[in-house]
Amino acid sequence: QLQAFGGGLVQAGGSLRLSCAASGRTFSNDAMSWFRQAPGKEREFVAGITMGGGSTNYADSVKGRFTISRDNAKNTVYLQMNSLKPEDTAVYYCAIRRFFVVTTLQYDYWGQGTLVTVSS
Repeated sequence: QLQAFGGGLVQAGGSLRLSCAASGRTFSNDAMSWFRQAPGKEREFVAGITMGGGSTNYADSVKGRFTISRDNAKNTVYLQMNSLKPEDTAVYYCAIRRFFVVTTLQYDYWGQGTLVTVSS
């Protein structure tokens, strides 16, 4: 089970931190990622991290602004979002799959989503 939270309304240039807490089993061999879906658009990959080695992967659109991190003791992944832009407005979802990050939607479990709104 995944629970995502931390979304909200922020002005352009501001910051937010999203959290995704996983429960139910050990996740040390898994990869967790964040996706987002803006109104009328397809769901897209944002960032991912392997829970074991901590390897990260980012979409070009967020590189240098977003940082994904993990706390294995809490089975939690964070997405620190800085320098937010109106085009970052979307529902953000966390997802988990075995072993390694992929940028497609091929994940085993998804969280419920949390809305991020960036005003101009």
